[in-house]
Amino acid sequence: MLNRLKSLNVQLIFAAIFGVGIGAILNVKDVPQEASILYLSGLAGTVFVALLKMVLIPLVFLSISVGVSSLKAHVNMGKIWRWTFGYFVFSMALAIATGMVLVHIFKPGVGADLSLFTSAMASHQSPTADVGNFLHTFIVTLFQNPIAAMAEGKIFPVVIFAIFLGVALIHAPNVERLITLLQEALEVVMKLVQFIMRVAPIGIMGLLITLVATQNMALFQQLGLFMGVVIFGTLFHGFVNLPIFLKLTANINLFSYWGDLQRPLLTAFSTSSSSATLPTSLDTVQNRMGVDKSVAGFVLPLGATVNMDGTALYEAVAALFIANLVGMHLSLTHQLVICAMAMVAAVGAPGIPSAGMVTMIMVLQSVGLPVEAVAILLPIDRILDTVRTTVNVEGDIVGALAVNKWIGASEKSAA
Repeated sequence: MLNRLKSLNVQLIFAAIFGVGIGAILNVKDVPQEASILYLSGLAGTVFVALLKMVLIPLVFLSISVGVSSLKAHVNMGKIWRWTFGYFVFSMALAIATGMVLVHIFKPGVGADLSLFTSAMASHQSPTADVGNFLHTFIVTLFQNPIAAMAEGKIFPVVIFAIFLGVALIHAPNVERLITLLQEALEVVMKLVQFIMRVAPIGIMGLLITLVATQNMALFQQLGLFMGVVIFGTLFHGFVNLPIFLKLTANINLFSYWGDLQRPLLTAFSTSSSSATLPTSLDTVQNRMGVDKSVAGFVLPLGATVNMDGTALYEAVAALFIANLVGMHLSLTHQLVICAMAMVAAVGAPGIPSAGMVTMIMVLQSVGLPVEAVAILLPIDRILDTVRTTVNVEGDIVGALAVNKWIGASEKSAA
């Protein structure tokens, strides 16, 4: 029992239960120490969010630059990595589009009137409706002094510089020591994230106490609708989008496809980890699906880090959900920005559960949404994580099958 209590997931569940319970009591009853409780819970929540913001810039910069530079070992694989990255971009974009269409149909969060973040939104200037002016401003802000951007907490310029640096490291000679230094720095930052997550239960409980004590209970109906949209959208992508894509591009027999997928998908669902599922995925695609070892050995390990269909869908839907909660209207241009940032966030998040929450902040900040809203998402994140990880793994396997087919067809035409 004590060992289970040491688990962060268990601690977060208890923190969420206590936070909601205490907040509900404060919401319906007059408690003598209510002001003090709300002050302390607000302080705990504010400090926790500040800690997440503190590690956001170094985590995003290092994870993206290291991820891009890791392609140095594969730079001569030519067609394989070009086909692979083309598929990754397409599949994540398709997943995001699916989620965003469902948000516009079911409108989770609309009409909730979430006044908790009024102060956070007061200083936010609504984006101009002029698409041309917005695009000009957006493009100009992409290219800035990276040091100044880091100091000011500007995400976009940091992401662009990290990508440029990673590409330069691929082509520059004698930079192995610098790549190793960046990898070690990333490990340190990830360890720092783990330290911060030790206080996550306190921070989340504080945020939830404040949230539930000061809000209408109708919020939780909206949260249930949000969960339904995420789960349905993720499963739709996994059971409809990906199989249709595979049938159209690689002419795979879908009956044998679903039979072969059982082991890796069950492993992904039970572990909520693409990395932990990787050995099972490799064995399945090589020995049961007939994928070439060089293709499987490149696509699947890279996909476990880069190709995150379910995660990208979740982060885009979450951003639109929060925008609905705070009553912020987002134009089509700004929704496209969310799509791009959700994809970057999914790619840039290292393989630890807590890092996904940090990159969620990046998506929210991209259009000026309150980052404190992660308190709403974290208690349900573990439930949604099992579903999206399963689809993440399926997306990697579909990529391996498709690339293997394309490479085989290309070699036959060349011959």
